[in-house]
Amino acid sequence: MATAPLYLDTYMTNVLIRALFLGVLALTVDLVWGYTGVLTFGQSAFFGIGAYACALVATHWGFGPGWFALALVIGIVAAAVTAWLVGLLSFYHGASPLYSSIMTLALPIVLVQIIFAGGRFTGSSSGLSGFPTYYWSIDTWFVIAGILLVAVATVAWLFVRSDYGCILVAIRENEDRCAYLGIPVSRIKIGLFVACGAIGAVAGFGYAAFTNVVAPELGGFLLGTESLIWVALGGRGTLLGPILGAIGIDVTSSYLSGSLPFLWKFIVGVVFVLVIILLPNGFASLVTGAWRRYRARSNPDGEGHHATSVRLVAAEGTGVRPTATAVAPIRIAALTCRYGSLTVLDGIEVEAREGQLLSIVGPNGAGKTTLMRCISNGTERTSGQVTVAGTEIGRRSPQKIVSLGVGRSFQNTSLFDSLTVGDCLRLARYRIDGASAFVRQQTVALPKPALEILQATGLDQQLGLETRYLSHGMKRGLELAMVLATEPRVLLLDEPTAGLTKSERTAIGHVLTRLVEEYGLCVFLIEHDLDFVREISNRIVVLHQGKLLLDGSVEEVVSSDLVKAVYAGQNLETAA
Repeated sequence: MATAPLYLDTYMTNVLIRALFLGVLALTVDLVWGYTGVLTFGQSAFFGIGAYACALVATHWGFGPGWFALALVIGIVAAAVTAWLVGLLSFYHGASPLYSSIMTLALPIVLVQIIFAGGRFTGSSSGLSGFPTYYWSIDTWFVIAGILLVAVATVAWLFVRSDYGCILVAIRENEDRCAYLGIPVSRIKIGLFVACGAIGAVAGFGYAAFTNVVAPELGGFLLGTESLIWVALGGRGTLLGPILGAIGIDVTSSYLSGSLPFLWKFIVGVVFVLVIILLPNGFASLVTGAWRRYRARSNPDGEGHHATSVRLVAAEGTGVRPTATAVAPIRIAALTCRYGSLTVLDGIEVEAREGQLLSIVGPNGAGKTTLMRCISNGTERTSGQVTVAGTEIGRRSPQKIVSLGVGRSFQNTSLFDSLTVGDCLRLARYRIDGASAFVRQQTVALPKPALEILQATGLDQQLGLETRYLSHGMKRGLELAMVLATEPRVLLLDEPTAGLTKSERTAIGHVLTRLVEEYGLCVFLIEHDLDFVREISNRIVVLHQGKLLLDGSVEEVVSSDLVKAVYAGQNLETAA
């Protein structure tokens, strides 16, 4: 490609230069959609903002090195601010992916209407042309466009291979799990959106300076949709695929529009349909698939085993036992949760202490998992208070509650299928150790309880294995190790032994007992196996139909006729 001007005619070289700028736009779409999983139609708006910043400054104010630089700065700042505002509206905690897609869909439509309303200032529907620019040779512009694309691609490659790149993939695969590990999902999405918006503006600025023409289409919905097609055809989450998709489709379309003016759109459409059907992961999947097959043949351990240089070390101050204090680790007062007219929890009152394993039992539908959600997510409850270590959680999001010292595992194992064991553990330490934007740290410092679980399950020997290939028991062990890696004061476990063998259940029981006795954690455990609960619990809370039926010692609860009646499905008034 670097020698293209030597053997292409002037027209095709012009087309290729334009395609190089569009390739930068495709890269930003791949970062937002391919890696993070946010379907965005709005990247074209940032491209258009950069293009119009170049044209408007040169047309209405002046031209020269200073004006040129000022226009570029205006374009970058305007795009970044716009991206920040749209990000705030799209990625707040609780926003659905559909909502963010609708917001980005509206963005280019609004921008085009603003351009139309600008009249002679913006050129309205005709755009602006003939404004002063640098009329460098076509070879010079080719070098500029090529350097920009290579520079952005290099930075993007370093970024996606870093700790933050791993976080993007984790958000795409399991956003909820990220939040409950203390990862600020909304903030990371907004930051990425702002950065990609600024990069898109730079590409648009270069495009306008080269072509000497801007039109509303440069920031419109059609270009935004085309950029998604480039990424889909080239291959999501590959960086190189979207670049080749953008360049290949734009250059091919320009060539076909001249030689086959009535058929080229049909041809491009047919190719798109065929690729989506035959290669749903894009053309890049041909290369990545061949690479995986080569790795599988060369790896005697089988598919999914990859070499890893991740090294586990003990974190400083490995004892996670909280400082003894009169403040209860968790206090629940008058907790009520309603969904419309359905009351799931009604006036729950519970106070737990450090070094206590409190089991929550009750028949299905009693409200046990809902209670866990209300403790770990401030937006779940309807009324009442949940206080963690003396701090009322209010309406805090899960990641903010994690910072108070609450760790949670889920009823169904919640991990990241395409990430390795080492990657998952690194993610779990984000809140404490942070993450690098351009380097993937090879050392993961874990508290002693997490290390012991990894050693007991053999996971410390499988750090390079993708989690999708783990056994169910290993997945349970990894999730518990990840939660402990956040160094919680209060541990919420929702049926951690479900689906495990007897030996695995016994091992988990020993682990939980040690966490309480040796490390002083306060553990809330949901479990249906009363025999298991009896063996490890200090205290049992029984829920029935959303109300607290009984709160007492193990013997008090196990010997209670009322509890027996509940589990037998009898009427409580009759049983009493």
